[in-house]
Amino acid sequence: MTNAKDERRPAGELEAGVLAVLWAADAPLTPAEVQAALSHDPARTTVTTTLTRLHEKGIAGRRRQGRGYAYFPVQDAPGLTALRMHSELERDTDRETVLARFVARLSPDDEQLLRDLLEPEDR
Repeated sequence: MTNAKDERRPAGELEAGVLAVLWAADAPLTPAEVQAALSHDPARTTVTTTLTRLHEKGIAGRRRQGRGYAYFPVQDAPGLTALRMHSELERDTDRETVLARFVARLSPDDEQLLRDLLEPEDR
């Protein structure tokens, strides 16, 4: 029989929660402050590891505060999505096919939005 506390969270859930806390904050937060703001109670070391990984990915910044760090978001939610899209694109060697298939699956409204972004009228 497993304890509910021992069950693993779905991949990315803690990272998403930590990012939500950082985005809602009006100042950099220490790992302890992030931990206190989360709805569940992960270990502070787990929160610190997550924050460190976000920093290494370029999603969070940090500044020295006492003996540790306080973290802040470098990417907003749309910026993070764009970063992930770029990361996925970089994984494949056939960029043309990947982009063609991506565009083929766009809704007409999204396709028009992309056209407007790529071909501004004031050129």
